[in-house]
Amino acid sequence: MEDVSKAMQQLMSQRHLTANYRQLMEKVYADPQVQAFYHEHQSELAADVLDRSAAKLYEYVTERAKVAQGGETFAAGYEPQLIVSNHLIDVAYVPTQATQEKQAQQQLRQRVRSIAMPKDIRNAQLDDFDHDESRMEALMAAYDFIETYEASPHRRHQALYLAGSFGVGKTYLLAAIANQLANDGFSSTLVHFPSLAVEMKNAIAQNGVGDKLEAIKKAPVLMIDDIGADAMSAWVRDDILGVILEYRMQEELPTFFSSNFSMVQLENEHLRVSSRGDDEPLKAQRLMQRIRFLAREITMIGVNRRPQ
Repeated sequence: MEDVSKAMQQLMSQRHLTANYRQLMEKVYADPQVQAFYHEHQSELAADVLDRSAAKLYEYVTERAKVAQGGETFAAGYEPQLIVSNHLIDVAYVPTQATQEKQAQQQLRQRVRSIAMPKDIRNAQLDDFDHDESRMEALMAAYDFIETYEASPHRRHQALYLAGSFGVGKTYLLAAIANQLANDGFSSTLVHFPSLAVEMKNAIAQNGVGDKLEAIKKAPVLMIDDIGADAMSAWVRDDILGVILEYRMQEELPTFFSSNFSMVQLENEHLRVSSRGDDEPLKAQRLMQRIRFLAREITMIGVNRRPQ
């Protein structure tokens, strides 16, 4: 097989080249990666490729050296790669390992949309969830959901309604499920419901309710955190929560909940009575039918793990 260095020496001897140019190009053609690429693709390359692709080969070697030294390159965060283009050697730029890792982290964060959720749960992991007996049922149910959902995401999957007192890890577990799904390539949306209700009220003046509502109700996996924490107006209950639940029930989209109330308490002590004091049991029953269709209740027991 023809040696690229010898071929280039013959080529340069036939041309009137400066000593500096000769010295630079001799290093380029002696480069092990250049030689390996040439030998691997020689059958695809034009006979005069070494002459016609000299500038590209020089670019490849010099830019690769800059990357190795951590210097400023032609394309920051990218490294050169030799390719065959129209029977000549060309240079393409691909993300460096560091850039790939950064992009992967960005994509990961984009798969978990968070609305008014605390920052300290962004890195929640199932492995870090306390494996005490009182919360094992919830943890096992989380693993079961992830396994079955990822196996067939387009089928109906009943999610979880996590009930329990303040600080037992309900929000953390929801975030850990969302992060695990993101690691596996699936998107989800976490919503702190009391804060969402405030955002929706504020969005009325800008006619932004419809867009916000559309994005939330169509999330592939939705997690409604802290439902029942604040008094709920009839408008939020019926035109926000009701619309979200109706759509997700009809489309059979996985929907998680967390609450300090049990399902029975949520119906009788929260959804039934509006913030104006109106007693509307039928509306509460209608909402709870949808919640029960979407999620099964698991009670979490334990001490308050939040900092005092």
